[in-house]
Amino acid sequence: MQPQELQFHIRCKAGDVGAYCVLPGDPGRCASIAALFDGASLVAQNREYTIYTGALLGERVSVCSTGIGGPSAAIAMEELSAIGAHTFVRVGTCGGIHTKVRAGDVIIATGSIRMEGTSREYAPIEFPAVPDFGVTCALVQTARTLALPFHTGVVQCKDSFYGQHAPETMPVAPELQSKWEAWKRLGALASEMESAALFTVAAARGLRCGACFGALWNQEREKAGLDQDAVFDTSAPVRVGVEALKLLIAQDRAQ
Repeated sequence: MQPQELQFHIRCKAGDVGAYCVLPGDPGRCASIAALFDGASLVAQNREYTIYTGALLGERVSVCSTGIGGPSAAIAMEELSAIGAHTFVRVGTCGGIHTKVRAGDVIIATGSIRMEGTSREYAPIEFPAVPDFGVTCALVQTARTLALPFHTGVVQCKDSFYGQHAPETMPVAPELQSKWEAWKRLGALASEMESAALFTVAAARGLRCGACFGALWNQEREKAGLDQDAVFDTSAPVRVGVEALKLLIAQDRAQ
């Protein structure tokens, strides 16, 4: 592609975004996340990408939605990093796998199962999709400070929502079902759709990325007859993500 002032998809240029970015999936969540910043304003809106920029602790920060899945999330990270962003926190939702995960719990990923396609265009499958350690520590510290119920561990990242929720309808049902059983036996906490791509792109581009999710539901708890109520409030992972960015900004200044 020929060089352009504006990034092709997010329609932003150098100076429009901060070095620290929150990455939700849903464009509809961006305004409420930006409200947690100081002096935030809308910068751009194109396709699935809605971008606000404001400040935390006097440092310019941005929120950029990514849409659903690895391809669009990777585009957001590529284009944001091309205009100066270096630290990313993915905030989103997930479905529980491990029965200890209740709806409403926060999941902080320490690794991601690469059951998706985007990361394979960046790294061989043998390369692990892991978050930045410093970002992950900031997320854990924040969740503890906020006294929120949280878990740390491996999440499964896939491309097909219905491959998870209706695997028996798929021509490759035996493969999907056997792998799901493997993730359960291996102690995977939850399933979502962006982390593996983001962690791998970050490794390839020399960026920092971590991820936290709010559990909406746990199909394995439902199968086991365990009590739970669906939780669609995403404020908990958002609070963790934004407060963790404050920690990282303060730590970076102290170095």
